[in-house]
Formats: sequence, structure tokens, C-alpha cells
Amino acid sequence: MTLPRTLERPLRSTAPGHPSTSGVLGRRWRAASERISRPQGWEKAPALTGEAGAFSARWGRLFDALASTLGAGVLAALSACGESGSSPPGAGPADAAIEPPTGAGGAAAAGGAAGRAAEAGAASGGSPGEAPVTPVLPDGGLGLPAGDAGAAALVLRGVCWNPVPVGATHPEGLDYAGFAAVDIPLMRDAGFNVVRTYEPLTDRAVLDALWAAGIRVIDSVYPWGGADPQVVTERVRAVKDHPAILYYSLGNEWNYNGLYVGLSHDDALATLNLAARLVKLEDATHPLMTIYGELPSAETIAQMPDIDVWGINAYRGISFGDLFDAWGERSDKPLVVTEYGADAYNANLPGYDPESQAQAAAALTREILTRATAPAANGGGARVLGGTIFEWADEWWKDAAGSPSEQEVGGVAPGGGPYPDQTFNEEWWGLVDVQRAPRPAYESLRGVFAEFPSQ
Repeated sequence: MTLPRTLERPLRSTAPGHPSTSGVLGRRWRAASERISRPQGWEKAPALTGEAGAFSARWGRLFDALASTLGAGVLAALSACGESGSSPPGAGPADAAIEPPTGAGGAAAAGGAAGRAAEAGAASGGSPGEAPVTPVLPDGGLGLPAGDAGAAALVLRGVCWNPVPVGATHPEGLDYAGFAAVDIPLMRDAGFNVVRTYEPLTDRAVLDALWAAGIRVIDSVYPWGGADPQVVTERVRAVKDHPAILYYSLGNEWNYNGLYVGLSHDDALATLNLAARLVKLEDATHPLMTIYGELPSAETIAQMPDIDVWGINAYRGISFGDLFDAWGERSDKPLVVTEYGADAYNANLPGYDPESQAQAAAALTREILTRATAPAANGGGARVLGGTIFEWADEWWKDAAGSPSEQEVGGVAPGGGPYPDQTFNEEWWGLVDVQRAPRPAYESLRGVFAEFPSQ
């Protein structure tokens, strides 16, 4: 779990729907003084006042502007075809080492994506009362861009990537460009083919470097509920023609944290449904994911029809137990395990224990990939696409009682969690440490990936 220091930190839990949170890290979102009860559905927008009023008041006028917004997006995507990425102003030395890939694959995919997005927008008319936009599924179910021959068979060997340097905090200190030249080759050499982000990744030079390394991106375009959902339009427009983009994602364990602003489950769901519709109107080709803490109910799944792939964060020790079978009983949509693993500090000792972390990382990843590559399971049960292990590198800002310049032990034990101590020692989860020295878990995953066919 990655979130700003200034917001409330959620506990991870093995209990579906568990809403618990640990200590307050700073200011809390001031919720609306009144809420209007309306029927559940994507069009249900919470009645907000105060800090939220600036964007809440605009929601009623949102769809009047969708036609012009979509048109501008299509023109922008078409005009951008074939252009190479560039580093942002003030880019550091690490950016200079990133070489954009050659070839026209990205441009070829962009035209088709833009055309299908335009068709989807015209078909829906931008009306909130009509059926959700359904992505084109040329590969038989994943909704990936036409012409992307390898993606249809892609089994996700992924990792969560949130590079924050020592002394900095999230999200202000997040530095994709500054760490790309070091992190991407290490990820490539381990065998990862996907990264999952916690904030939008729109830096095209970084996307170029990932694509050149054979790594795709699950791009978080709406992580924080304090933002106007309309922000997803520009975030999607900025990257939808880039071949590194695999999925877009909305929220992270939002059933625990209320989108980090304390929204109720119903209001968070409604906000995400609005964001989902806007994503689909801008780009109806790439699949859209939302990320839930443990298993959602069948009712919650049904209330989010624009979601193509569900991401599940699950911490159940050294096995997932009945997770995949339980998912298959409530939905036929694809599943990705978007957080799993173990940290490298063992509260039972207490002390540093990278060997236990490596054991858990290997066992859990093998369990996911066995399910993802088994034709019988994918044909008759839950469709598991793979996973993104938590996480790539240590982050020292996470212990609210400590300093972002020092690594502390602080953790929580919510009654279920990672092997072997069921305690989330938040600053010790990296497969590599904060200086990018690989831990045994890095090598154990390289070995597991070698056991399975490469896509």
C-alpha cells in the first residue's frame, strides 16, 4: 500500500470488506456535512461541500462537454502518432540515459485506438443513462490493442513500482525518471514484464524505456478521491497511443480507505464509476481495472460494469488458499493479484529476515503463475492473468512516527497478513533495498519466472 504521508493509512486485512485503519498521519479529509441518499449506480455522485465542492458542483455539467472533449482527444492522439517521447523540463542525468525504442508499433496501435474510442463515444452519446462502453476485444477477451500480437497471451509477471528516494515522501518525491535508468534494467534482468504504478505515469521517456525493455504498464490514472474525476481524461489522452500501456487502473484498496479521503463504500464506488466512464470515452481500447482489498461481493462487481479486469490485493500468509476459486464463483471477469508478497523484517525474531521474504515471494508467485498458465483453470474457473508483487524497492517514508531519512521497523498486525509474522513492516517490502541492492527474493523470483513459458 502506497499513500501520501498526510493521509490516513489503511490496514491491510484478509477479511473481505474490512474497513479498519491505523493511526492518522496528518490532516483528514473533511467530509461533506450532508449526503444525499440516491440509488446505487455509476451516476450516483456524492453530495459534497467544502473542499470537495469545487469539483462536485461541476459534475452536473460534465456530460455537456464530453462530445467536444472526446473530439479533441482523438485529434490529439492522431497528431501525436509517430512522435517520440521527450524528457520533461529539468530532467536529471538519469533521463539522458534513456533511449527511446525504434519502430512504428506504437504509432500503428494509436490510430486504431483513437478510431475505436471515437466510435465508442459516438455510440454511447456520452449519456450517463446508457449502457457502459464495451472495449473492442480483438484478442478474445483482454481488450488489448489490435495488432499487439504478444499481449493477448501475456501472463503478468509484474511488480509494484513506486520509486521514492531517501529523505522524500509520497507523492511529492515520486521520481520515475530519476530511477528509471537503474530500476528498469534490473527489472528486465529478473524477468518482469509489467509494472503497476500508484500515481499516473505520463513521462513518455520513461514509458519508452520500459517498452524497450519489454515491460508494460498498469497505469494508475485515478488513485486519490480528492481530485476531480475529470482529470482522467488528460491522463489517458497523454499516454493512450503509447505501446507500453497495458491497462489503466482506478483506486487502490478503496474499500478500506475510501479513496484516501474517507468516502463511504457507495460514494467511492460512484466516484470510480464516473471516472471509469470518462476513461472509456477517451480510450475504449485499453482494458480498465479497479483495485480492491481482498474479494469484492458479487453485488459490488455488478455495480461496476465498465471495469474489465479486477485487481485484488491479498495477504494470506504463504498461500492464497481459496482466493481463485472464490473469485470464480462470483465473477467471470479476469483477475490480477495486484499486491501480494512479504516484507524482509520478521517481528517474531525480531530482526532482518530476507530468507523468509524470498520463500514467500517464490511460493506465492509460483501459485499465481501455475493458475495463470493452466488451460483447465482458465477454461472452467477463474481467469487469472498473473500478478504484481509488492514491491520493487523499500520506501523509508512510510513509518509516520519516524523519519524519511531513516529505515524504521514500524508495522501493523491486522489479524492476518504476510508470512511469517503476519505483520506489515511497511519500510521493508522491497525486492531490492533503497540503494537498489537485490535481496534474496529478487533471485528467487528470477528462478520462478524461469519455470514458466515466457510471453
